[in-house]
Amino acid sequence: MAKQEVTLFWFRRDLRLEDNVGLCHALQSQYPVIPIFIFDEAILDSLPKNDARVSFIHESLSKINQKLEAIGSSLMVKKGKTQNVWQQLIQEFDVKEVFFNKDYEPFAIKRDATICKFLQDNKISHYSFKDQVIFEEKEIAKADGLPYTVYTPYKNKWLEKYHSIAPVPEYDATNKFSNFHKNDFAFPSLNEIGFVENPIKVIPHNLKNVATYHETRDFPALNTTTYLSPHLRFGTVSIRKLVNWAVRKNDVFLSELIWREFFMQILYSFPKVVTNNFKSAYDGIQWRNDEEDFKRWCSGTTGYPMVDAGMRELNQTGYMHNRVRMVVASFLCKHLLLPWQWGEAYFAQKLLDYELAANVGNWQWAAGTGCDAAPYFRVFNPEIQLKKFDEKGIYIRKWIPEFDLGYGEPMVEHAFARDRAIATYKAGILK
Repeated sequence: MAKQEVTLFWFRRDLRLEDNVGLCHALQSQYPVIPIFIFDEAILDSLPKNDARVSFIHESLSKINQKLEAIGSSLMVKKGKTQNVWQQLIQEFDVKEVFFNKDYEPFAIKRDATICKFLQDNKISHYSFKDQVIFEEKEIAKADGLPYTVYTPYKNKWLEKYHSIAPVPEYDATNKFSNFHKNDFAFPSLNEIGFVENPIKVIPHNLKNVATYHETRDFPALNTTTYLSPHLRFGTVSIRKLVNWAVRKNDVFLSELIWREFFMQILYSFPKVVTNNFKSAYDGIQWRNDEEDFKRWCSGTTGYPMVDAGMRELNQTGYMHNRVRMVVASFLCKHLLLPWQWGEAYFAQKLLDYELAANVGNWQWAAGTGCDAAPYFRVFNPEIQLKKFDEKGIYIRKWIPEFDLGYGEPMVEHAFARDRAIATYKAGILK
């Protein structure tokens, strides 16, 4: 019996049917389109079985599947090593074309190169598209073609290019939904994938406070955050729709979206930053590598309320307010003189919005070792930060219920820690 001729669309960091570039192109194929998602064991095997992000991915896929079922189709979900899954797919179907959206992280680039070679060897046409960013790879570059390593000129060039084409085209494929393959694939439960529900949940995004974002963004007690970051990370929202909307609403909020693309461009152009300092001159810094101090930072028991509240919020919810992230990161690298890689790895375990480029970029910014970073001699005073941004102690009391019952002493005195950090950095910066 002849295998059915099909086109496959491969979901990855684009978990939506709306304004999905690769999917829109796939649905114009002459062959019926089977949408697929692969739970990659190369990633899953390193995660705890109750990882909240896997639960969110599963939930997002379920929503996609329900929409597909309403039009007589469904989502094919597989689990395994990616290349093995693709080998199974071409055995089961006569795959004529494969469509997917690009990913710019080193692991994904290597994976996609392997799969594209496999498809090419099997004479299967494959097409990739820009979807998770407005401008990718080398689209925003200096006059000599080199990547920007300072944010402000990058932002200016980004805005200039955006306004030359604004609004960015959006991709509506609803009139092509009839080209989805008619099928009824069994949708696996979370348990069947090998995971269990986590009580920590991704919060729906909320854009109602964007107009005043520049006034409220630094005050964690106000809870005016958009909660967008996990949705951008997994592509449950469209960056094109968001930017076309944000450019009319708030320049500071738009700047945060541009920072996201700046760090993605840095990661793409300088993949060493995943584990190494962007500024190699900082490679000589002698970190203390004190594991007991690190445990106190992780558990939120440093004696500095702003630091401890942030870490407890992270541990209990998978979120941490952006202002607080800067404070806790600076404290780890400057007050405790612990390597930024330790903090980056801990955030990678805990953050619902964990995204490699932004996490590495922001940690190196805090440590002073990255591109366009805070200077090494800038050491946040956690007590001053508390007075400026949580003067009434509303945020810290939410996460530190024992605060008014005799809260512990700081594990290190600020002035001492600041002097030690500056001296250590000075001695460690390679000439």
